[in-house]
Amino acid sequence: MSDFKDKSVLVLGGSRGIGAAIVRRFKNEGANVTFTFAGSPEAAEELATETGSTAVFTDSGDRDALIATVRNQGPLDVLVVNAGIAVVGDPLEQDPDEIDRLFRVNMHAPYHAAVEAARQMPEGGRIIVIGSVNGDRMPIAGLASYALSKSALQGLARGLARDLGPRGITVNIVQPGPINTDLNPEDGPMKEMMHSFLAIKRHGRPEEVAGMVAWLSGPEAGFVTGAMHTIDGAFGA
Repeated sequence: MSDFKDKSVLVLGGSRGIGAAIVRRFKNEGANVTFTFAGSPEAAEELATETGSTAVFTDSGDRDALIATVRNQGPLDVLVVNAGIAVVGDPLEQDPDEIDRLFRVNMHAPYHAAVEAARQMPEGGRIIVIGSVNGDRMPIAGLASYALSKSALQGLARGLARDLGPRGITVNIVQPGPINTDLNPEDGPMKEMMHSFLAIKRHGRPEEVAGMVAWLSGPEAGFVTGAMHTIDGAFGA
């Protein structure tokens, strides 16, 4: 496969889990890949060495630093925004500063990164944001702020698809359900509860999400934009 040979790809939040799988997928298909990291420098270094990609420290909660990182990449063929955080617990007891940071990382960063990328992006570019099935369905307590942030991405995709469509630039949201990562292991304490919602009784694999991202980034998806693409084993069905 060589759909992305010599294409320029930036993955925001690429050092672990779904982000790392996306980095590997694009590198395997010939792209020039840069990814950002914030809290996992060792994992970032290992992934960069393994794949021949470039790792750049960037806090997605810092608007100006994020915009500078995107701008410094020059014209991007593909931007993937994967960085995200969650704050779990009773909203009456949560620290408002933590919630504001969640909104900066999960909502503000995708918007500002997409707009900055679009300034230099060539005709037919691709912008993909990793959302969550929780943007459609939140069956458990304690994640109101997270669900809000992921629902907001739907409006981002619909709006920017209109703004950037005349240049052939597509904007899409990928909404995973339970995926086997360090933060949500398939053998973790919430396994039985999560699997009870699923038609396919297992966690998804990061590589499966990366496959959807790759398709949305490729030539066959040129007419797909402003849409939500759920990959969740029917968690939200």
